[in-house]
Amino acid sequence: MALSVPQIQAEYAAFRLRIAKSKIHRWGIYADQDIPPHRKVIEYTGERISRRETKIRAGRPLNYIFTLDAYWAIDGDAGGSGAQYINHCCTPNLETRILKGHILYFSKRQIRRGEELTIDYRFDKNVEKVLCSCGSAECRGTINLK
Repeated sequence: MALSVPQIQAEYAAFRLRIAKSKIHRWGIYADQDIPPHRKVIEYTGERISRRETKIRAGRPLNYIFTLDAYWAIDGDAGGSGAQYINHCCTPNLETRILKGHILYFSKRQIRRGEELTIDYRFDKNVEKVLCSCGSAECRGTINLK
């Protein structure tokens, strides 16, 4: 059985993007055109879930849960825009901005066509340590903050 490729929901992307295999982890999102610095690239969407539900779903082997605030999180695995496949990197080319309840990814610098989009997940130092495989020369060795 062939593994189906996840899709980008174009209405949430401001640029042409594609999903393909990643050297960092499983799937990744790649720019299909040059992206200027400081531009909105894509919105992280999915089902809005409570902290209680987050604790339940976080136990899955793979989860795409993004904490929105002290009570809400967004589960990108349920109706996600495709942004849930953006991988972690210690020297990312995207940054997160939360505006009026929306999680938006903006380019930190010029992103070239074909480049994988990355974000620093910034996991808390007090939660389970997750090793990093971003390959950056400045890799801190873990997705968690030090």
